[in-house]
Amino acid sequence: MHVIAIAGSTRAGSFNRLLLQVALGHLDGRGASVQVLDLKELALPLYDADEELESGLPDGAKRLRAELARADALLLACPEYNTSVPGVLKNAIDWATRTGDGGVDLSGIRGKWVALMSASPGSLGGMRALVHLRAILGGLGAHVLPDQFSLVRADRAFDDAGGLSADGDRRRLARVCDALFDIVERMNS
Repeated sequence: MHVIAIAGSTRAGSFNRLLLQVALGHLDGRGASVQVLDLKELALPLYDADEELESGLPDGAKRLRAELARADALLLACPEYNTSVPGVLKNAIDWATRTGDGGVDLSGIRGKWVALMSASPGSLGGMRALVHLRAILGGLGAHVLPDQFSLVRADRAFDDAGGLSADGDRRRLARVCDALFDIVERMNS
């Protein structure tokens, strides 16, 4: 099984990037092949339909689309910016569905299994952003797992090694990762 993992934050010290690393360790332990796509490295310009028609897909969008096409599943760690999805993540989703000539192609997202998680220093753990992200992905035909993981008080939730401090958090995250792994394995067999 090949999983594409994306953190919806480009900040170096992002709690969601830390959370993604913990989840990747669990999936790797289950035998999944996991590839992280860094939105900062993709350097996607803001989506503009006129620009798409004039110049086609930027290189970062081509790479994103190619990687999504190869993926069996997606793992998204989404921070909450002003109660919703960060612009950088929404912009990546917008580019991922474009053909470069003004057309729409949902094949990199439609039918993919997706696990959602978030981390926030607040008391809701980024949950409001996950509601919006779930709606976006569901509208594009993704199979978003019903279970998701929200890490509250993320500024105090990680140990010095970058792992989750609380046993309950580790167990809840493992359940979401296991659910993604198990459903994709069943569907691929």
